[in-house]
Amino acid sequence: MIRSRGYWSLVLGLILMLLGGCGGGETPAATVTPTRTLPPTATALVIPPTATPTATPLPTPPPTAAPVDVVTPFPPDVNPLTGLKVADPTMLDHSPLAIKISNSAEVRPQSGLNSADLIFEHYAEGGITRFTAIFYGAYPERVGSVRSGRLIDLEIPAMYQASFAYSGSSAGVKERYRKSDLFPERIMSPDFGVGAPAFYRVPREGLAFEHTLFADPMALRQLAIERGVDKRPNFPKLMAFSEGLPAVKDIYDVKRVYIDYRASKTQWDYDPASGRWLRTTAGVLHTDYLTGEPLSFANVILLYANHLETDILEDTWGGGHMSIEIQVWGQGPALVLRDGKMIPGFWQRGAREEMLTFIDGEGKPLPLKPGNTWFEVVPLETQSSEEAPGQYRFLP
Repeated sequence: MIRSRGYWSLVLGLILMLLGGCGGGETPAATVTPTRTLPPTATALVIPPTATPTATPLPTPPPTAAPVDVVTPFPPDVNPLTGLKVADPTMLDHSPLAIKISNSAEVRPQSGLNSADLIFEHYAEGGITRFTAIFYGAYPERVGSVRSGRLIDLEIPAMYQASFAYSGSSAGVKERYRKSDLFPERIMSPDFGVGAPAFYRVPREGLAFEHTLFADPMALRQLAIERGVDKRPNFPKLMAFSEGLPAVKDIYDVKRVYIDYRASKTQWDYDPASGRWLRTTAGVLHTDYLTGEPLSFANVILLYANHLETDILEDTWGGGHMSIEIQVWGQGPALVLRDGKMIPGFWQRGAREEMLTFIDGEGKPLPLKPGNTWFEVVPLETQSSEEAPGQYRFLP
């Protein structure tokens, strides 16, 4: 359910009570890594004070769905990031790959996005967004174009026990990477001397040099093998999946959402024929360069997280921009879009090695639809409105 910022201020206070009553004990505090400078439990739940606007009206919810079986834990041939059987079960004996991908207009359509199990879209700086894609169950021929990492990439690879491939970073972010538990084995970048065949250039007339770098997933895997970090993950917590809709009180019809990042306008439309969400960016159907197919995802999740501007200078254009720490640890609100429905809930991550998991308003696991998932990471103060029945706009 779409709520105002004032509503989430109340919810974030109540969620601590809710989570404290689940599982027979207190919610574990997030593990602080050397790269963090602020206490995560204090900062992850802060919303700037604001007047409470009128709540967005919502359609009448449909009858509560019938109970469904939640598939977890998983058989050895089922990908825990999608809940689906994999074509090649030996893929799951390797570690995941996290690859940083540009979202600049010049590089669209990017290569390999539809092959990812999970994709995180997040603010970089200056209003632009960038992607971190997780590949586990299948590898595309190539991925890219590959661009520079951000502070959130201290967290995402840790969640999925993944190696992280990227190209370049600001001096401050590079130093954080160097001091993190990902370094050196799981950091793969030209920044630290990794070149061909893991990374290679695909020049294109009229395309700036910085947009021409691509990654070879199989070569990255070989590098992980050589470094001794390529192994089947042992995830301490797992997402839940179900083919049927979960039996929750709040569930709403939705056919389109707009997410207006300041310099990147995104739209997701539900396609009843396929039961999946299709992405449009800047008014153009977003496709995968390798196949020409539209980007198609089983789940789209709006992940509300605290965004903190740091003292790390990312660039000097337009007066300069500071790096943003997106605090994806602790817990926070989430909106899960699946099967043409919108389900309000909460995300959790109680320890550094835990992936994001989801619960409903009663503290029960909130299952996703089996398949790939796209995370739209937005600030806690994100505003929303109903544009038309079943159509909602978010203003991060």
